[in-house]
Amino acid sequence: MTKPTEIFEKVPSFEPGDPAAQTDPQAFETVVRSRRSTRVYTQDAIPETVMRRCLELTLLAPNSSNLQPWEFHWIRDVDKKAELARLCLRQPAATTAQELVVCVARLDTWDRNRKLMIKAMQDSGQEVPESALAYYKKLVPLAYGQGPFSVFGPFKKLIFWMLALRKPMPRGPAGKADMRVWAHKSTALGCQNLMLSLRAFGYDSCPMEGMDPVRVRKLLKLPRTAEICMVISAGKRAENGIYGQQVRFDPSLFLFEV
Repeated sequence: MTKPTEIFEKVPSFEPGDPAAQTDPQAFETVVRSRRSTRVYTQDAIPETVMRRCLELTLLAPNSSNLQPWEFHWIRDVDKKAELARLCLRQPAATTAQELVVCVARLDTWDRNRKLMIKAMQDSGQEVPESALAYYKKLVPLAYGQGPFSVFGPFKKLIFWMLALRKPMPRGPAGKADMRVWAHKSTALGCQNLMLSLRAFGYDSCPMEGMDPVRVRKLLKLPRTAEICMVISAGKRAENGIYGQQVRFDPSLFLFEV
């Protein structure tokens, strides 16, 4: 009988995937180094085709168990865009932006997406390892299911702690707080994809946490299980769009070799 945890312990026998593409390190470094949080934009529009491609690339970001606990709301309505800029405290990064995207972490879509993963594997026409199916059918509900009002959280914490006395063990997610961290981590990875994609196409962006998340959620008519991760503005960088030189502290404060 296949254990749900077998997918962690053994290399599954999937058919070979796509080979690694040839890349241009210098071009990527240029994108990363030239990405700056842009506070003022010109009136130059971003072509719709570019925005759509950048949003598609956003969804290629890595995420937890491919459960994709995110949504990206591209605000097209003029009135909603103006109201969103107000909810972003009318900062120039919002009021001068050509485009605004609300990045949302979803704590509640994991089960829907789990079922989509199972269907995708079953419909792939390839032989799917039993360990992969067992992971999504058995282990994912145990790991991410929290019960009504997260009542399972304290019990899961205790169980994880007891199991971890004997062997390495994930300690969560156990409860809503853990689910929030889980969903926001994956959503933030998608946000980075979006900002780097915009820069690669010659446009700029600014990730904004200075906003009223409760009112933004109401503006988009989202449920309470949807949390605003950040709002990303986009456009063509104005001459005064960058507030000073980029400041980074001594790498020794952050980079370690052990």
